[in-house]
Amino acid sequence: MKKLIITIFGSTGDLTSRKLLPALSKLFVEKQIPEETLIIALGRKEYDTDSYLKQMKHNSASDLDSDILKKLVKYLKLDITDLKQYKPLVDLIQEHKDSKTRELYYLAIGPELFPIVSTNINASSLVEMGNKNQSIIFEKPFGHDLKSAKEINEMLWSCFDEKQIYRIDHYLGKEMIQNIMMVRFANRIFEDIWHNRTIKNVKIIAKETDGVLGRAGYYDTSGALKDMVQSHLLQMLSLIAMDVPLSYFSEDVKNEKVQVLKHLSFDKDLMLCGQYDGYLEEDNIPNDSKTETFVFLKTFVNTPRFKGVPFYLMTGKKLDQKESVIIIEFEETNEQRKWDLPLSTNKLYIKIAPLDGVGLILNSKVPGLRDDVETVELEYCIACNAVGNMSEAYEKLLLDIHNHHKTLFTRWDEIEYAWHFIEQVDKDKKDPIKYKNFEALEEEILNMTGEKMK
Repeated sequence: MKKLIITIFGSTGDLTSRKLLPALSKLFVEKQIPEETLIIALGRKEYDTDSYLKQMKHNSASDLDSDILKKLVKYLKLDITDLKQYKPLVDLIQEHKDSKTRELYYLAIGPELFPIVSTNINASSLVEMGNKNQSIIFEKPFGHDLKSAKEINEMLWSCFDEKQIYRIDHYLGKEMIQNIMMVRFANRIFEDIWHNRTIKNVKIIAKETDGVLGRAGYYDTSGALKDMVQSHLLQMLSLIAMDVPLSYFSEDVKNEKVQVLKHLSFDKDLMLCGQYDGYLEEDNIPNDSKTETFVFLKTFVNTPRFKGVPFYLMTGKKLDQKESVIIIEFEETNEQRKWDLPLSTNKLYIKIAPLDGVGLILNSKVPGLRDDVETVELEYCIACNAVGNMSEAYEKLLLDIHNHHKTLFTRWDEIEYAWHFIEQVDKDKKDPIKYKNFEALEEEILNMTGEKMK
């Protein structure tokens, strides 16, 4: 197996302590990455490697395996904005690499630092344009609007080839998001009915119980629409609504996802924005902020497969439970309408959080002498049946990067069309209503649409 060198810019932040280091140590223990792996942690603080790992262990929500990480990690004090300080980094990498080494440069930093850091990486000749063994990795947000996203992308393209760039939306690493295509295309009972003649509506829901926590500075300039809908929810929507790809290789899948994003529209009269009670009292939130912490949208995918089918998108903070789920509701059968019984529609639940799984709602006769009907759920809980085997999203994403697999990463045109849609929505967005609980929002949505979000 080749050597692997991972250089983390922004190595003292939460992303590194809570996600990257736990994922990398687990991949190493499970022999998914090479024995000769070096993790270079860059930062301005006065640490040596031992004191750095001690601080990361303190910051991590999980129990970091310090013994393993001591074999892998080397802390290097370096101001990533100062090109003159890059020589020790270049020397360290040159000392450990050979011509076949896989080199990953993880920008765990804010997008405002992308230009200077990318320029410094390029000027230091750390990455050679087009070298497939050298990759740049960065996280959403991919800009704060279409203009800024284009500026970031053009800047990256001036330094790196598109094939070297990995844009992470961690939702795509979740087990059930990966499983959407398998559920759709590997089961005839679904693939043959996955169109507007049999699907009544689709609900894509991501609810959180927390408030903004320590992200007030970012969140108040973003809001639920740009933070969650632009990335996570539209990615889920595109996987549900896309046509059958020519193949299941990355580029063919992305081509179909882009066609969904290009054909999105929304009903501006069926949009609801909310702001949780107490948001204005959060630290670093202006007392006159109009930022929404909840958003509900009725959208349409205007392709032959799904024309006319409502896609309801809903996400928010300080709600009744933490839950991410996709609900596909099917039309009633012709025979069902003839029966004088309280028959329900069939629903497919693709459950993403807190437990991954699949559920199918069916009508069934109640046991006994009477012809009563009840709904039953056939459920498979993936998380319940994979104790000790469930990979965390970052494990899957980092392993795919190491192996040059790009299916779970966003291509530039996906981001471009997603931002184009979000900017259209943003123009028609109204000031948010105040809410204390989810029940009030749920009742408002029911009055607007006649639909329950469950």
